[in-house]
Amino acid sequence: MIVVHHLNNSRSQRVLWLLEELGLEYDIVRYQRDAKTMLAPPSLRAIHPLGKSPVITDGDATVAESGAIIEYLVEKYGNGRLVPPAGSADKRRWTYFLHYAEGSAMAPLLMKLVFDRVESSPAPFFVKPIAKAIAAKVKGSYILPQIEQHLDYLEGELGKTEWFAGAEFSAADVQMSFPLEAAAARGGLARSRPKLMAFLERIHARHAYQRALEKGGPYELLR
Repeated sequence: MIVVHHLNNSRSQRVLWLLEELGLEYDIVRYQRDAKTMLAPPSLRAIHPLGKSPVITDGDATVAESGAIIEYLVEKYGNGRLVPPAGSADKRRWTYFLHYAEGSAMAPLLMKLVFDRVESSPAPFFVKPIAKAIAAKVKGSYILPQIEQHLDYLEGELGKTEWFAGAEFSAADVQMSFPLEAAAARGGLARSRPKLMAFLERIHARHAYQRALEKGGPYELLR
């Protein structure tokens, strides 16, 4: 039996979604973030030494990292579903976006989250203005332009094909869901990029996505 070690408001939500798209049976073991640090609890380290989510167990196999989990599930259980034909241009795009989502797209979004917290966190009165000024400078000169560049790029890519790996929905779209939901929640993604917003609307309307939300619990990236 596949077991998803599921952390609230995390990348593991898209693993639940993929399992629903594949129609697989699975169990969920739930973990709750620390309310102050927003970090995963130490108990996750019993499953994987880094103590991060997502991670799945499947018999004797333990698989971590979203892209690796997606490849594992599609290869072992997909029977050709949710992946373009081997050797095709769409398969190259599929592989690219499977890695791009975390390797490139998430980096500036995570930096923005960190520097937003620097700006809003309590600090001594004589330190607070300096910290806010530094955070604003880094965000304005580097982080926000990087996010804009990535969103412009992705808007253009969805101008070429309906889905990220071609004309058909695939696991690459599952992988790309998290950075785009994060961008909509805190990275400035809005109606000015209609193709990306339409992508989010399409995936959120999928029955498998909705079933995954029901099983995974509150997912505040959607707020």
